[in-house]
Amino acid sequence: MNRSQASPATSENEDLTLLPVPVDASRVAQALIDWFPDAARDLPWRRHRSGYHGLVSEAMLQQTQVDRVVPAFLRFIERFPTFEDLAEASEEDVVASWQGLGYYRRARNLHAASKMVVESFGGSLPHSLEDLQSLPGVGRYTAGALASIVHGQPAPIVDGNVARVLARLATHPGTPGERAFEAWAWTLASDLATAASQPGVANEALMELGALVCTRHDPDCARCPLREDCRAHARGEPQLIPPPRRPVTRKTVHHHLVLVRRDDDVLLIRRGERGLWAGMWEPPAVESSRLLDPEDVIKGLPARVNALRAVATFEHRTTHRDVVFHVHHADAGDPRTDSEVRWQPLDRLGDIGISNPHLKAIALLPNSDRNRS
Repeated sequence: MNRSQASPATSENEDLTLLPVPVDASRVAQALIDWFPDAARDLPWRRHRSGYHGLVSEAMLQQTQVDRVVPAFLRFIERFPTFEDLAEASEEDVVASWQGLGYYRRARNLHAASKMVVESFGGSLPHSLEDLQSLPGVGRYTAGALASIVHGQPAPIVDGNVARVLARLATHPGTPGERAFEAWAWTLASDLATAASQPGVANEALMELGALVCTRHDPDCARCPLREDCRAHARGEPQLIPPPRRPVTRKTVHHHLVLVRRDDDVLLIRRGERGLWAGMWEPPAVESSRLLDPEDVIKGLPARVNALRAVATFEHRTTHRDVVFHVHHADAGDPRTDSEVRWQPLDRLGDIGISNPHLKAIALLPNSDRNRS
């Protein structure tokens, strides 16, 4: 019997319908493998399987939707075709090529991982889970995805989509993110990978099923290859499983940004190596938990400027923050900071790492060309 088939002890007063039921791992794995070829989306990293394409795509897909990743992946692979090309590139070039995907730490980790692959593994993606998890930015899920999809090993994966499919399949009452639920989900995922004749295909099918069919709010059970085995479908209320997580407490940050232009250049300062947009370039700015008066903004800026003129205000949402951008313009500026500073040509902003909201703010610079990138 699979480890996931073991039924927990229950008391007479417990509602057995809310306990996870046994799962036939072999039957489920084969159903996934049979379903996937016709259901799979045509994605560029699936057309040519390689360790490099696998690592790049997995890094990009973390916390980013597939439709945004596809064009970014194609551009990135054209710019850096191999581990060696990426390892030899400068960090600034890598971060600039990541522009538009956000979470720029992933780009730095991918760059560092490529260097490690070249230096420690002869330029080939390592096979073992232990070696894979030694790469910067590669955790348990990514290591399992790479080991199974690239190397065909029976390694498990659990992400949000997979956890939802497994919870509904077995009517597990827990919530993803809870320690007991996560342990159970990884056990069942391991059973499925071990039972699968093609573990990489089974894992990709699990992810695809959660993304396209077994969705959070409106699961399409009629299209699901697992509906005959799914207890949540049998109960007639799959959308109730798993229960929703507690809403994340969001933090509001006010980002007071000052645009300073000199001819066709804009003044930029590199952010620190920690926090939001770490290591990225931005116009001089002051962050606070509340809206500041112009005088307080001027005092806190890492550059000397004259009186500010308000240009616009807009909001940018991240996973846990609502960042309110207050964009100002000043006619002259003189850096007064130990941080790295540069005057960057407006028509070469794409050459360095600048976040999308900062690019949006710079586009508001008076007399700037909206088409500049």
